[in-house]
Amino acid sequence: MLMYYIILGAIALVSWLVSNKLKKKFKYYSKVHLRNGMSGAEIAEKMLADHGIRDVKVISTPGMLTDHYNPANKTVNLSESVYNQRNASAAAVAAHECGHAVQHATAYEWLTMRSKLVPVVSVTSGMSTWVVFGGIMLGAAAGIGFGYWVAVAGLVMMGFATVFSFITLPVEYDASNRALAWLKNKNMLSQEEYKGSEDALKWAARTYLVAAIGSLATLVYWGLQVLGGRD
Repeated sequence: MLMYYIILGAIALVSWLVSNKLKKKFKYYSKVHLRNGMSGAEIAEKMLADHGIRDVKVISTPGMLTDHYNPANKTVNLSESVYNQRNASAAAVAAHECGHAVQHATAYEWLTMRSKLVPVVSVTSGMSTWVVFGGIMLGAAAGIGFGYWVAVAGLVMMGFATVFSFITLPVEYDASNRALAWLKNKNMLSQEEYKGSEDALKWAARTYLVAAIGSLATLVYWGLQVLGGRD
């Protein structure tokens, strides 16, 4: 299992590097002020209007990097800095979150699949590791019946989280592509501003990719612990 720990450590390091790079990118592009003078909220509202979406509200939410689209109440939630600021970073985030609203309005299949998994993952993700560990303690690694099935149940829970993380990838990449296409086609940004928004969204997408790989590595590890001891 030494190789697994090396791989897991490498993934953790890459995750930290990507996250750190993302923060630096957004900080840098937050200094690239928009020539059109529009705030993140105004950009979001215009993108929704241009796509004929009238039933989604753009609201401000506390915190940093808390931006998200909520399909349940149809709201584009922008962190205070994105909502109010007028820079390339704010434009990128606002348009990206509206990209999810467009996905919802057009019944984008990957978003639909992810939305269906949210209730399951919200319940199982926090307990899956404990269930697997409990099953191992009850004898799963030795192939003992009850403990084995408890551990398998934990693996299934963990599997939902892994599937969720991989389904998230096309959802996030597609939202960014929709955002960038709209920003470009509507001439919302200058060339410099557009490049900044594009670069910021690319780094944001990479955080999801690393998270998905990490989730798969964890599932494989625990799967070997449980299934590897059963002949």
